[in-house]
Amino acid sequence: MPATAPPFGAAVIRLLLVTAALLCTLLAGAAPASAHAALTGSDPKDGAVVATAPEQVTLTFSEKIALGDDSIRVLEPSGKRSDTGEVRDMSTGGVVKYGVSLHAGLPDGTYTVAWQAVSADSHPISGAFTFSVGAPSKTTVALPEQSAGGGIVGALYGIARYTAYAGFVLLVGGGAFVLACWQRGAGERPLQRLVVRGWITLTASTLVMLLLRAPYTGSGKIADAFDLSGLKAVLDTKTGASLVSRLLLLGAAALFVAVLFGAYAKREDPQEKRDLTFGLALGGGVLAAGIAATWALSEHASTGIQTGLAMPVDVLHLLAVATWLGGLAALLVALYRVPDIERDAVRNFSRVAFAGVAVLASTGLYQSWRQVGSWSALTGTAYGRLLLVKIGLVTLLVGTAWFSRRWTGAAGGAARAGGGGRRDVRGSGKRRRRRRSRSPCPRTPRGPRSSPGRRPR
Repeated sequence: MPATAPPFGAAVIRLLLVTAALLCTLLAGAAPASAHAALTGSDPKDGAVVATAPEQVTLTFSEKIALGDDSIRVLEPSGKRSDTGEVRDMSTGGVVKYGVSLHAGLPDGTYTVAWQAVSADSHPISGAFTFSVGAPSKTTVALPEQSAGGGIVGALYGIARYTAYAGFVLLVGGGAFVLACWQRGAGERPLQRLVVRGWITLTASTLVMLLLRAPYTGSGKIADAFDLSGLKAVLDTKTGASLVSRLLLLGAAALFVAVLFGAYAKREDPQEKRDLTFGLALGGGVLAAGIAATWALSEHASTGIQTGLAMPVDVLHLLAVATWLGGLAALLVALYRVPDIERDAVRNFSRVAFAGVAVLASTGLYQSWRQVGSWSALTGTAYGRLLLVKIGLVTLLVGTAWFSRRWTGAAGGAARAGGGGRRDVRGSGKRRRRRRSRSPCPRTPRGPRSSPGRRPR
């Protein structure tokens, strides 16, 4: 009798999906402002009262930032600019400091310092403070209520940013599932649509981010998305170069997808298929690592300590996430849309997923330690406490992956013992019921018949 999957297999898949959703939620919420550059000091200090007007105003930040000519503005009580508009980099050693000179002969009163910059991890930051010359006074300066990176532009940019991650996961994870777990799946329409949609999502999201980058880090007006001068300025930045590089790599990825679902799916000779599998795996791996590097080179991994180690670790982290979550999505599509998926595909994915979760856990722990900066910050800050919860969830993921591996291994062993090579997800239950209905009922053994009129001895 062919073996069937244990009834708790669906529960394992549901547990994986719920845990993944929780992890993604925490990843989305665990990046507060404390994870970006922050203003750590100024001269004059916030709220200070000085006897005479200073010659300059300086700002000190926690890490390197990008500033333009109008990034630091010093406004008189009347709202008039009192600075020269030329921002100077005054950083020395490990101290990140910027300053702007003031005009001579400034009147007494309360001055407002407004600043806006782009953190080295590509996120816009802004702030304001006041100081007084002689004595505090009333001021007519009205600061914008919307912070940098907020409003409708910030919301659209955030949506594009996370949909880009989703597209990367589907593109890389779906391709890895076909090559490493189920090569026959290259000819299945549901898997083809999944990977192609991942490519389209990632490409469209990258284009949107490139257009919105200028208003996202500057004016906040959506109409500036089509300003060519702003787009040119974006292309000169680290983030702009990364987005353009990603688009170029996606052009090569389109060729990879065409070969995977074209020539590779039609190839029948075993030796030629093995050779093409090796070539596609090598080329696809290089492309996936290159696309992941466009994030690592322009965001958190490119700032702070140990950047030479943090960026390769970040690439591995993104590839592990894509291999596991994208492969899980491909497996679920195959289970529910392809009637005759082999059990070997499930077992192969179990091994790949376990390795992916192990890499995800180890690289995630390193990134968490590096981002927090100290052990006391794990419990003393909200960001650190969120990371502790993430560590607990990762532990749950590893345990779930191990349990899932044991379950699929047991199912595979039962299939080999019963001679089952393939599993029809939609028809196995009906076949079992038909076999039960055709099985003869056991008959009760009867003793020897006795002749009429005679008693049995």
